[in-house]
Formats: sequence, structure tokens, C-alpha cells
Amino acid sequence: MRLSIFIKTFLLTLFFAVITVYISGCDNNTTQPTAMTDNEYVQNVISSGYDNNYGNEDNLMSQEYYDLNNGGPVFDNDGGLNMNPVDSLYKWGRRITGVNRNYNVTDQGDTIKNVLITTTFTGNYMILAYVNGNLDTIIKPYTEVLKRNAVFKRIARTSYPRQNWRLYQVSAFEGETSHPQTGSSEVQITKVEIYKNGSQSPSYTFAGPDFTNTVFVTKYFGGTGLPQLDRNDHIQVKIYTTSQLDPVDYVAFHWAKNTYGFHRIPFALENQSGSGPYYRVYTKSFNIYGAHMLGAFNAYFSASTHESLYETETGKFASDLVGIPFKVTR
Repeated sequence: MRLSIFIKTFLLTLFFAVITVYISGCDNNTTQPTAMTDNEYVQNVISSGYDNNYGNEDNLMSQEYYDLNNGGPVFDNDGGLNMNPVDSLYKWGRRITGVNRNYNVTDQGDTIKNVLITTTFTGNYMILAYVNGNLDTIIKPYTEVLKRNAVFKRIARTSYPRQNWRLYQVSAFEGETSHPQTGSSEVQITKVEIYKNGSQSPSYTFAGPDFTNTVFVTKYFGGTGLPQLDRNDHIQVKIYTTSQLDPVDYVAFHWAKNTYGFHRIPFALENQSGSGPYYRVYTKSFNIYGAHMLGAFNAYFSASTHESLYETETGKFASDLVGIPFKVTR
């Protein structure tokens, strides 16, 4: 009897010893995550966001890809212009196939990190249009380069970068095609004016052509600089451009994908002067959607040459792009 108890005790002890060694071995073979450096963490916020809260301005930069990638042709909210050889646009949009980000981080003491972000998108502009009365697909491979400045500020001194740094300032961004044509060499946005609720003077004016000089302080640090465009606000936007070509350019407002898909509204030419270069003003009025999500978002304004959307030649594509963050709080 005693021998039986001894054997059972021995076997039970041996069993737990084997299990302990096995678990220990598994733990030793598990790849432990490498701790991020401060610079790596800052880059991760820019590319992947801080959290899932749309009210957090730290996420503005990571939203750019999702905002601009239409996934293929989409409809305008208004009808397009009718110009030959494309009789009329049916729908068009970006399909982004590659993203590359370059981060130039410079420290200001040990409390500020200034980051110049250069994002390169590659993909295809996909155009569905009627050509000689027949619906046709035109694919124009393109490369687009976006530049934006961000400033991160230290808020603590711990072993965890997430607890130490938050986005302090973010700029508007400037973008243009670099292939097949350089956007700004053909058409360039030089100023954006935003009028709210029937005001005769602009509520916000953003001067270019380098819109990265427009900087906003995030709400985390008490900033109130983001343009506020709330639900049901009546908005009029004026876009000022300099164009090298005689045919009227295609200027549009783009906003991000939501429950009802991507959105884009073409602008109407208000006036022009000059005879090459041409100085043009485009305008559009609309209401902010009554059920618009609350939070911080990017608004995008593009100016593309007539040839970009109304010529079938793939080498004719030049577009300039400006992105301005805004907030919806009510």
C-alpha cells in the first residue's frame, strides 16, 4: 500500500515537472516584441494611427491612404463636363497599389520631434467614359507625392514611447503627380477660401502654393485651429489655380469613404484672366451631410488638367492636390 502511494506521488511529481519544463521551453522559444524607439513610435503613429477614435487628430495622417484610395472608378455627385474626344465622363477614381513613406525626423532638444512626411502613392487612375458614344475604360498609371509636416511633443518620461509623445502640430498637405507628368508644371492650386453659412467674407483662407506652411495645433494641446465645419453647415469653397493650358481644368472636392461610399463634387469655373498662364477661380456650394461622423478628417481639393480626364492618351495626366484637416463636433 505504501509502495503504491509512493509510486503515485512520484508519477504525479514527475508529470508536473515535465509540464513545467515544457511550458518554460515554449516561453523561451516565443519571440518577444522588440521595444520601439521614440522615432519608431512616431513613425508608427503616422502610418498606422494612434487609436480608433476619429476625434483624435493623431490619426489624420494614417487616414490619407483610405481617404484617397477609391478602389477604382466612382461617380461624381454632380454630372461631369462634356468635352471631346471623351464625350462624357461616366465615373473615375484612384486605385492605389503601392504606398511608400519617408520620414525625416529632426529633434528640437529632447521635447520636440519635427517630422517631414513624404508619402508616395503609385497606382492607376481608372476612367470609365463614353468615347465616340461607346463606354470605354481608360487606365492611366500614375505616381503621386504628398508632403506634410507633423510635430510631436513630449508629455512624459517613461520607458514606453506611447506614454511619452503626442501629436502637437499638423500641417495641411501639398501633393502632385510626378508621373506621367508633374502636376504643378501644368496646373497648381494657389489658394483655398472657405465660406460658411452665407458669409460674404471667407471664414478660412489657406494660401499656397506650399500649403504645408499652414499649421494647426491639435486639441490635445488646446489648439482650436482646425477649420470647424459642422453638420448641415452651408459651405462655399473657392479654389484659385494657375494653369498653363487653355482648356478648362477639372477641379473637385473629395471626401473620405463612409457608409455611403466615396464622394467627389466637381467645381464650376467662376472667372479667369490671363492668356497663358491662366489664372482661374472655381467655386462650389454644398451642405455638410446631416449625419456626418463626428471627429477630425481630411478634406481634399484637386485640380487636374483637361487632358487628364478627357484624353485617352495615358501619358497625359497631371494633377495637383491640397489636403486640409477639418473637424465636425456637432
